[in-house]
Amino acid sequence: MFTGLITDIGCVNSLQTRSRGGMRLTIRINTWQEPPQIGESIAVQGVCLTVNTATRNSFDCDMLQETATRTNLGRSRPGTEVNLERALRAGDRLGGHLVSGHIDGLGVCSAIDRAGADYVLTIRAGADLIADVVAKGSIACDGVSLTVARLETDRFSVHVIPHTWQATTLRKLRVGDTLNLETDLIGKHAARRSVPQNQTASSVTLGKLRQSGFDV
Repeated sequence: MFTGLITDIGCVNSLQTRSRGGMRLTIRINTWQEPPQIGESIAVQGVCLTVNTATRNSFDCDMLQETATRTNLGRSRPGTEVNLERALRAGDRLGGHLVSGHIDGLGVCSAIDRAGADYVLTIRAGADLIADVVAKGSIACDGVSLTVARLETDRFSVHVIPHTWQATTLRKLRVGDTLNLETDLIGKHAARRSVPQNQTASSVTLGKLRQSGFDV
C-alpha cells in the first residue's frame, strides 16, 4: 500500500521489451538512506512495481504487457522523470490516502490554470473511470494524492499546491499529456458492495438499498 505522498523523483534510464512479453524498466535514483531491496514494492508514477535488481543509485522492475498498455510507463523514454514512493510500513503516518498502485486507467490533461498560488489541472477520462470519481474525494494522479475539486460527466479538476507542484513530475505536465489515474480505493469497494451481483448500477434504487440494510 501507498499514500500518494511522493518521496523522490527518479529518472528512466532504459525501457526494454522482454523476449517473452512485457517490458523491463530501469530507474536511476538519488542515493537513498535505505537502498532499494530486491522484492520490495515501489510506486513508479503511481504504478506498483516489484524491484528485480538494485544498487544504491538504480533499480529495475518488470512490467506486464497489461501494465505497459494501460499506463503511461509503456511510453517512457530515457530521461523521463517519474514520481517514486516506497511502500507504506505499519505505523507510518498516513498523510495522503490509501493508494494500491493499481491503475484504473489513463486521463488526459485538457487544461492547466491558476487559482492564486495554486495550479488547477483539468483531466478528461472515460465514462467508466469517471463513474468512480467522487467530488471532494481522493484520486491519485501519476501517483500524487489529490482532492477532486470539480466533477463533470467527462472530466474533473484538481488543485495542486506549489510545494506538490515543484516536488513532483506534475510540474512537467503539458496539455495533451496522459496521467495514470487511480480512484479512491474505499469508494470503489463501497460502490461495488452496494450493487448486487445480478444487477447493474442503473437498476439500483433507494428502495432496494433500504431493503438491503442501507440507511438512505
